[in-house]
Amino acid sequence: MEDDPVKNYEKAVAECESFLKADFAYNSERGIWPSTNRVITRMLGTRHDLGKAYQELYEQLHSHPQALESFLDMLVFLPVGWSPEKAVKARQDREELVLINRQIASLASQLAGLLSRRAELQETSGFSSETHYHVLDVLKDAAEHNHHFSLYVEDELDALHNQYDLKYWPTLSDYVEALAADALRAKVFADNPVTAAATDSRKPGLSDFLRAYYSKIEEHSVAGGGLIPATFRLSDAALASLLNCVLDLGPDRLMTAESVKRFRQGERSRRSR
Repeated sequence: MEDDPVKNYEKAVAECESFLKADFAYNSERGIWPSTNRVITRMLGTRHDLGKAYQELYEQLHSHPQALESFLDMLVFLPVGWSPEKAVKARQDREELVLINRQIASLASQLAGLLSRRAELQETSGFSSETHYHVLDVLKDAAEHNHHFSLYVEDELDALHNQYDLKYWPTLSDYVEALAADALRAKVFADNPVTAAATDSRKPGLSDFLRAYYSKIEEHSVAGGGLIPATFRLSDAALASLLNCVLDLGPDRLMTAESVKRFRQGERSRRSR
């Protein structure tokens, strides 16, 4: 019978696994995405744990062309980019970028002061060191090995250099001071919604991955230009079992339906403040 729960269960598992096997074969034949294939291997090896989640996926997505495939493809790639360890690394990168901008601001400001003092000494002391004094001279030296510059830009730049004397150009110290000011006012932000979501909380943890998951769902939704319908909702238990598998979490770190529910409630509370 069409509504036989056993047959429906078996059909859902077979359909989901067929997509996973096709992805695995595609990657293997081309020698690409070995990390993704490791995720697929885990999923294919834990059918008993994932069967109910597959059934939910199939029931909600099989009537939407390619939506089930889109979801599974997103799911197996998600830990490649946003495992908890990679979320920690992303936070470290963000902190380093903030620190580097501060260092650039400080060092560039110091350099600007030195350049200004050098120019003053060369104009008033009776000594010279035959160093650069024009920003375009620095630019030409910096582009010495860039053949695109020499072929397409250098002649026009030389013409401007000859057309306008030094008073029309910033001094070297002005130029470097602008770099200092730019670094000082820099604001570090995520380049995409998934990165923003996965690094949003102050402390790293599995909540990072859940935020990345929900952000990816939004990105792959019909409203976001994808294929997953707005009505799609996995149960907390199904989501926990899928994420436990793709992340290969040990027994002491497993997500549960209750922990996923607490996360969702916490996110709603946080957004409403």
